[in-house]
Amino acid sequence: MRILALLMASVVLLAACAERDKRVFFDGKYYPTKVKKVKGDRETFVVNVRKTSQGIDGAREAGRHGGIEYCIKNFGYSEIDWIVGPDDVAAGEARSKGNLVLKGRCRVWE
Repeated sequence: MRILALLMASVVLLAACAERDKRVFFDGKYYPTKVKKVKGDRETFVVNVRKTSQGIDGAREAGRHGGIEYCIKNFGYSEIDWIVGPDDVAAGEARSKGNLVLKGRCRVWE
């Protein structure tokens, strides 16, 4: 029984290490991001960037990266029409609970 528990714990730890290897750093820091589609419109999304106290420039780039990744994954294109983008002055000031919140729309070519 102990061997099984030890084996399961090892698998969990290895999975966590694999996720760490996929992290992208901006200005030498990791900014966790979460991207969600807007209900009813898969092309429009919101990026929530945490740990903005580490530096707003890195947080902006992490948000840009999150948006590009979302559009490529869902539509195969990286172009975005930002509604509240990483280059907007207001984006650095409009924080929700200390998080940077960006909003964009994937530019889909037909």
